[in-house]
Amino acid sequence: MSQHLDELQEFHWMMDMLQTVDVGIVVLDRNFTVQVWNGFMESHSGLLPSEVRDKTLFSLFPAIKKDWFIKKAKPVFDLKTRAFMTWEQRPYLFKFPNYRPITGSESFMYQNITLSPLTSATGKVDFISMMIYDMTDVAVGKKQLEALQVTCLKRKKQAHNQIEQRKPSYNRYV
Repeated sequence: MSQHLDELQEFHWMMDMLQTVDVGIVVLDRNFTVQVWNGFMESHSGLLPSEVRDKTLFSLFPAIKKDWFIKKAKPVFDLKTRAFMTWEQRPYLFKFPNYRPITGSESFMYQNITLSPLTSATGKVDFISMMIYDMTDVAVGKKQLEALQVTCLKRKKQAHNQIEQRKPSYNRYV
């Protein structure tokens, strides 16, 4: 009896972690119907799991390009391989607002997405998981670094031009 209680407690812990982890977790079937919607997704979308369950991803988020997403997900279902979407390729899949409005400089959340096959006991993939990672801090940092690099290059070029203008030119009258 104690082993069953331990297993039940462990399962409860796992479910609690899935709900509270700072990563979005969505499970979709082959029709892209939402089966699981964790706390991260609820918090950032404002939609309860009961509101999204058994509805298609595309009816809930019409801005997601259906043909593009199906093409990304097809190898996950068919080849049992993962697929990735990075914020550098596409800033977001779900246009969630930036939840750090005071310290954040961006109006939306940059996201990395991982699609993973969920293989059944028979080896068939009828469901995929989608993990959504908030990459806003990384994106903002990279954008600031790139802007700083551009500024440094401009200043370096200006300094070089000023030095060149001060040098005597021996070929000036040739």
